[in-house]
Amino acid sequence: MALKQSLQQKLLQKLSPQQIQLMKMLQLPTQAMEERVKEEIESNPALEEGREKEEFDFSDYMDDDDTPGYKYEANNYSKDDDDKRMPIGTSRTFHDRLSEQLHLRNLTEVELAICDHLIGSLDDSGYLRREIPSVVDDLAFGQSIMTSEEEVEKLLVKVIQDLDPAGIGARDLQECLVIQIKRKPSTVTIKTAQVILEKFYEEFVKKHYSKITHRLEIEDEDLKDAIEEIVQLNPKPGNSMNESSRPVEQVVPDFQIISEGDELLVQLNGRNVPELRMSRKYAEMLDDFARIKGTPTKTQRDAMIFVKQKLDSAKWFIDAIKQRQDTLVRTMQAIVDYQIEFFKTGDETKLRPMILKDIADIIHMDISTVSRVSNSKYIQTSFGTYKVKYFFSESLTNDEGEEVSTREVKKILQDLIGTEDKRKPWTDENLAKELKSKGYNIARRTVAKYREQLEIPVARLRKEL
Repeated sequence: MALKQSLQQKLLQKLSPQQIQLMKMLQLPTQAMEERVKEEIESNPALEEGREKEEFDFSDYMDDDDTPGYKYEANNYSKDDDDKRMPIGTSRTFHDRLSEQLHLRNLTEVELAICDHLIGSLDDSGYLRREIPSVVDDLAFGQSIMTSEEEVEKLLVKVIQDLDPAGIGARDLQECLVIQIKRKPSTVTIKTAQVILEKFYEEFVKKHYSKITHRLEIEDEDLKDAIEEIVQLNPKPGNSMNESSRPVEQVVPDFQIISEGDELLVQLNGRNVPELRMSRKYAEMLDDFARIKGTPTKTQRDAMIFVKQKLDSAKWFIDAIKQRQDTLVRTMQAIVDYQIEFFKTGDETKLRPMILKDIADIIHMDISTVSRVSNSKYIQTSFGTYKVKYFFSESLTNDEGEEVSTREVKKILQDLIGTEDKRKPWTDENLAKELKSKGYNIARRTVAKYREQLEIPVARLRKEL
């Protein structure tokens, strides 16, 4: 086959590395953006934090090389100064805490090794998901410890399941709850709850309360008291230890709403607007290179290229910060204007149907830009702090032909379930009929979808005595 040469013209759209970085910066929330700025300042000596100001060099006025440098240093802070230091929190896992308890027990070296292995096999919720025979094999092949299933079972029940918090080392939810209920002070109600968990667990899970009362020959009030004890138990005991050791994370809103007369204006969080400047020292170095007479040496050329690259990078980063701020404010202001009724009243039913394209058309930007702006961002209002994504929802048409937000329908659905008779909760079919009577003609399966999105269980599991 003969080789051929041909000329072709193609029109391609490619993003520059700077544009890609700008898009990544656009989706960063406030705290992540602070870290991004700090990284850039550390990596680029031509970029400095602070406003542009007149600088002067003390060396022009003082020439005393004998004075130690610490004489010119101060560590004075007023109460109005921001302390931007970030303390580093350390925490222990719940496995570490269990191991500490274990080593206080009077165990042989082999028993301690087996129990250590069992603790290491627990998942984050505190459950042992591995079968006992598999644990025996793991000990034999991994640690050369020859033991029996009976020995491992005994240590699991007598030692591991006796550690705090109660419920650790269970192999399923039923065993976890039984371990916890046995730790409670013995009363008639506790004994009833224990029998329910041990002998009528399936009936309890499926809420077949009449079967339980009939078999145990107890009244509804007795059953209700026992169930109240059961629902107070922790289904994930390992998580309780993880939560207590986890540093508390505070949501930092990226936007704030400011009321000026009848207008609502969006303002960026002050921490989201870092003040940066280009280093005057590096700019002067570039001027010095320009004044070099004759042909510069290779070292001078390399130094000049390095300084110019750093200055160009600093200028781009400062411009990118300004562009990011402008895009964030424009996008969020458009969202506030679109959902003005909600931001004035705080009534969720006032939310209009809104998709990314609606805002993109208003600000004349791409849908992906709006998506990046709303991603992982929060806005502080008079009614609380909300995720920006919260204000986006699909639409449906009511009986009057008006487009309403699915958020409004979900709120009404939530209110209906909140006011239902818990002895006879409404099925999805009943809920669909109730919504239809209010002018929202939606199918039963749509009700089921919205209910699941609201994390509300089916009617059978909402039943109460």
